[in-house]
Amino acid sequence: MLASQNPHKIRELRSVLPDHWELLTASDVGIAEELPEEGSTLYENAQQKAEFLWRACGLPSLADDSGLEVDFLDGLPGVHSAYFAGPQKSDSDNRAKLLEQMRDSAERKARFKTVLAWTTQEGTSLYLGQVEGEITKEERGSQGFGYDSLFVPSEGDGRTFAELLEREKSLISHRSRAVAAWLKALQKS
Repeated sequence: MLASQNPHKIRELRSVLPDHWELLTASDVGIAEELPEEGSTLYENAQQKAEFLWRACGLPSLADDSGLEVDFLDGLPGVHSAYFAGPQKSDSDNRAKLLEQMRDSAERKARFKTVLAWTTQEGTSLYLGQVEGEITKEERGSQGFGYDSLFVPSEGDGRTFAELLEREKSLISHRSRAVAAWLKALQKS
């Protein structure tokens, strides 16, 4: 079970998981309500979602919570990345607010973080993936979602996540790094 209702995250997760795996989402099993995200950290939110689905379905559940941490904003938006500009959960409003708050800042360092929670009958395990980078002064690119058009990864060639092809982004993204850590742990068990 993938504990996400975000079609962009579902697509990204499916692209980095083994092709032969059968993946279900909450909506596939009739769960239409918002998954719980009441924690104060990415770890807590990922764990809440995975454990919620495990209890509801009894199937191994994988959840992620991701956020953008900006040094100039003391780590904000962080766990509140999806709601940074308010409860409407608007990517464009969130990007506009971030650009406005950073308008006069020369400090542009930031990082994307993803925490994956894997819940089975044995309990819950947590895995972190992150990528360092900088925030641009204007949006660039049309791929991706969320803050992708504002984030230039340090390991890249100067393009934002939204300017990268999906396969290019999956090589360095925070989400794919968290998945890689999780898959490595699964192989050991």
